[in-house]
Amino acid sequence: MKLPQLEDVRQAATVLDGTAHRTPLLTSRSLSQRSGNELYFKAEHLQRSGAFKFRGAFHALSRIHVAGAASTVVTQSSGNHAQALSLAGQILGLQVHVVMPEEAPEVKRRATIDYGASIHPCLQTQEDRMRVLRQVQQDTRSHYVAPYDDPQVIAGQGTVALEMLQELPALDALIIPVGGGGLLGGMAMTAKSMKPSIRVYGAEPVGADDAHRSLIAGKPLPMHHPQTIADGLLTSLGDWTWPLIQSHVDDILTVSDSEITGAMTLLWSRMKQVVEPSGAVALAVALTEGFQSRHQSQRIGVVLSGGNVDLSFFHRHKQP
Repeated sequence: MKLPQLEDVRQAATVLDGTAHRTPLLTSRSLSQRSGNELYFKAEHLQRSGAFKFRGAFHALSRIHVAGAASTVVTQSSGNHAQALSLAGQILGLQVHVVMPEEAPEVKRRATIDYGASIHPCLQTQEDRMRVLRQVQQDTRSHYVAPYDDPQVIAGQGTVALEMLQELPALDALIIPVGGGGLLGGMAMTAKSMKPSIRVYGAEPVGADDAHRSLIAGKPLPMHHPQTIADGLLTSLGDWTWPLIQSHVDDILTVSDSEITGAMTLLWSRMKQVVEPSGAVALAVALTEGFQSRHQSQRIGVVLSGGNVDLSFFHRHKQP
């Protein structure tokens, strides 16, 4: 298989131009001081549908739409890809079906429905997701659009790095959340192609650390029972994303749920940015001693990947 290249990302940027937001790079003096570095936050929580996922979803659906390959599509997602694909389908006039775990956040489920998609509930396990997906695909004759393990989706996500390095070529390192690896794989390949000297780090919850363990082992090690508040990072690496990550990512650093919650609190209180747990994991890594021992007084790009959080979150996850 031919893995996505920089030229694919540049073409994706052309497709997204005028539809996806070119999100800003935000700064915070207080958070930079805490980290010992100059932090530049890529505000993908301000992207359409509230997360970076819109980039990959719209790019993939645009290709299907232009080719006339299908009028109905289906995916499986805990929320952010579901919302993104639903909005993209609404824009392009395609019908969207979503297989979604029953435990998915209500705010994400409601938004997916509001964008016009049909939801098909499943259990949280990957096995049940795929069982329901196969049934829906058979019943609706839908074209499957993977949430991350798809070259068109990966190319769309790579545009995040393209924008960051176009705006600030002097970046020394990037910290990027990783679940299935579409964002990390696409961004890492793009960043290393544009600037080989840049360091690229994945950011992952301890309770869903398959990417961290896989990079150490040199082979994919799936996560069967992930446990973390970062619901967008529960999936394991895919066939397309793993080789990109293995080739282009320098390391994957893990953080606890309490560190993620602490990073969320800082983003909300210091920067007034509403970011979900999965979106705050990169900042959590930037604030660890492990990262700071590698980087001091450097320019660090931190991806805030999403902001679709239920506002009751802090009532359920109060810090001591």
